[in-house]
Amino acid sequence: MATRNFPPYQRRQKQAAEQAAQTVDKGHGRTEVRRLISTTALNHYLDWPDVGQVFELERVRTCGTKTTVEVVYGITSLDRGRADAPGLLGYARGHWGIENGLHYVRDETLGEDRCRARTGATPQALAALRNVAVYLLKKVGASSAAAATRRVAAHPGEGLTLLFSSDP
Repeated sequence: MATRNFPPYQRRQKQAAEQAAQTVDKGHGRTEVRRLISTTALNHYLDWPDVGQVFELERVRTCGTKTTVEVVYGITSLDRGRADAPGLLGYARGHWGIENGLHYVRDETLGEDRCRARTGATPQALAALRNVAVYLLKKVGASSAAAATRRVAAHPGEGLTLLFSSDP
């Protein structure tokens, strides 16, 4: 967002209302740069209840010679006191923690995506049982749900004892 076209007073106001943050992550053969610019200057113009900030998040991913750019915009009720630009960037990054933490374990490790139960209350009951299993595994300090399910598969007669064991 260029400020060179603004008069000096408006330029100072814009700079006071904006914050920026950037992270660079390298891993899995790719580099990802995330830039977030947040502003409070639009709060009075928006017809949005409890708006705290508006932000622009740009993700630039480079994998080998291929580079992709994704830009998303967001509105949050978090004001600057609760989340500055680096904080918002952390929230945007951590948003996938739920998907990667709970849902991946349920979908892949515990087989929810492969389940054929589709009618009545059966799917909901099985999802509740999977949630309980994930909770209990975390409660007993299991290293991973995958390791626990492998131990059960290796020793089917000892299922419950091994499922909730925290031993590697």
